[in-house]
Amino acid sequence: MKFVVLSLVVAGVFAAPQYESEQGQARFDDSREHVPILKDERVIENDGRYNFDVATGNGIVVSESGSPGAVGSINSAGSFAYTAPDGTPVEVKFIADENGYQPQSDLLPVPPAFPHPIPQFVLDQIAFAEQQEAARARGELRDSSQTSDRYDAPQ
Repeated sequence: MKFVVLSLVVAGVFAAPQYESEQGQARFDDSREHVPILKDERVIENDGRYNFDVATGNGIVVSESGSPGAVGSINSAGSFAYTAPDGTPVEVKFIADENGYQPQSDLLPVPPAFPHPIPQFVLDQIAFAEQQEAARARGELRDSSQTSDRYDAPQ
């Protein structure tokens, strides 16, 4: 059984696509572009603070710094930038702390405005309910039988 497993592994290795490198040696074809690292600076302090800056040959830039926050947490801030496949430059700045991850970018979606104005009858009903709650709090209303007949709920 071990021989069969070993034979399958060896067969898989030899069946992998290969190409010759510039030095004439066979290498596995991973079809990925080689991207040089242009900058890689990292500083980690003993007290938990850190900074790092990374830049690659294909335009990816990452910068982040952080320090210890509340019990066991890390507060960090930074940015990253790259070019999207369609050519759009992307830049995101962020803060991550006890309030969560807070990215900022012109490319991030924003929620739409409320789709329509609130109808007046809804606003009137909300105001009426608030008046009833205030009257109950003052002791003017003791139960629901003393409410106005302005809204007749189904029985």
